[in-house]
Amino acid sequence: MTSEPTASASAAPKVSFVSLGCPKALVDSERIITRLRAEGYQLSKSHAGADLVIVNTCGFLDSAKAESLEAIGTAMGENGRVIVTGCMGAEPEQIREAFPGVLAITGPQAYESVMGAVHEAAPPAHDPFLDLVPEQGVKLTPRHYAYLKISEGCNNRCTFCIIPKLRGDLVSRPAGDVLREAERLVKAGVKELLVISQDTSAYGVDLKYAESPWRDRSVRARFFDLSRELGSFGAWVRLHYVYPYPHVDEVIGLMAEGLVLPYLDIPFQHASPQVLKAMRRPAHQEKTLERINKWRGICPDLGVRSTFIVGFPGETDEDFELLLQWLEEAKLERVGCFKFEPVRGAAANALGLPEVPDAVKQSRYKRFMEKQQAISARILKGRVGKRLKVIIDEAGPSVAKGRSQWDAPEIDGNVYVASRRPLRVGDIVTVKIERADAYDLHGVAV
Repeated sequence: MTSEPTASASAAPKVSFVSLGCPKALVDSERIITRLRAEGYQLSKSHAGADLVIVNTCGFLDSAKAESLEAIGTAMGENGRVIVTGCMGAEPEQIREAFPGVLAITGPQAYESVMGAVHEAAPPAHDPFLDLVPEQGVKLTPRHYAYLKISEGCNNRCTFCIIPKLRGDLVSRPAGDVLREAERLVKAGVKELLVISQDTSAYGVDLKYAESPWRDRSVRARFFDLSRELGSFGAWVRLHYVYPYPHVDEVIGLMAEGLVLPYLDIPFQHASPQVLKAMRRPAHQEKTLERINKWRGICPDLGVRSTFIVGFPGETDEDFELLLQWLEEAKLERVGCFKFEPVRGAAANALGLPEVPDAVKQSRYKRFMEKQQAISARILKGRVGKRLKVIIDEAGPSVAKGRSQWDAPEIDGNVYVASRRPLRVGDIVTVKIERADAYDLHGVAV
């Protein structure tokens, strides 16, 4: 049962917001919230008492859909006036079936549709003298780092993924627009720019690498050109979701020069040619090993993080053993692993390949993580005694928590920093590493 709006003509409506899913969805949430604040809406920390609730959903995996439905259910129970957006909103039937009383459902990136639904449910009471929005917009991340989305959608058709169905094909932002946003963020105090998209290294393909004005010159919408310009702002630049296309080699040189962090997030997903073919992924992992070694020759400090899927339909014991062998040879700094989940609408469901039993998936996942833990521990042990630059995420009375150039927020490891002087969030300090464990480093600020 829904309640009536509580806002009066003189009061600014209150909106409670739930953001689920990946960093790309988080950027969508930041854009919506920036629009809300620009139009005079207040943000509420609780559903109760708010004029409405917006839930930005994730629909990539069934487990993510379940989390989204749970969040919608909580919002309906505590408030009753709910607008749903995000990836799960691209297929609204499941939401409507579970919660027929939601006010509106929109798909991902549908900012205008979301705001239209908000206006209808709770018209704004905008006062331009009171409602001031910072130039860089409203961020949901800490002040010292920000996600910088450079494109939407994806041209790849991986069989385990439905993102192109939800978000469409690749649509790149003009380079000038991206650089202006980055400049505003850095001026506002951001020390680290986390570059994201569904396929970052494909940036600009849809624009045919067209130039756009930036300051006193033009910049091409090209992965290398954009990375070079972002490196000129003086902030850390971290590249996520990069496919190992040939032109990525050029960007390794920028890392060697110190313009871009020596960090690549490349979702390899597997190493077996048979499994990669079934996934519709590049199936030349032996050449990928050669390229990783070539990159490390250009930039010895390079760190590579990746994600893998075990238990994909048709994965044999031989496929899995090949993956473990590849992992040992690649010596990746940071690795995540997922047990395959069938996603409704994904092409993998119709491949006709034998399913891997859950018990086998769990066993392979455990062996994979044990293998990678040993690799990561060896790499981290090799950093003991070295001096590293560390960005501080959390201050403390005697020990602060930060990250090295090889650690992205929330997905990689941490560096715990003892210091006699107070360290502030956002400080970038030199730390002498004294010890290491399986995932984290410990040291002293110098």
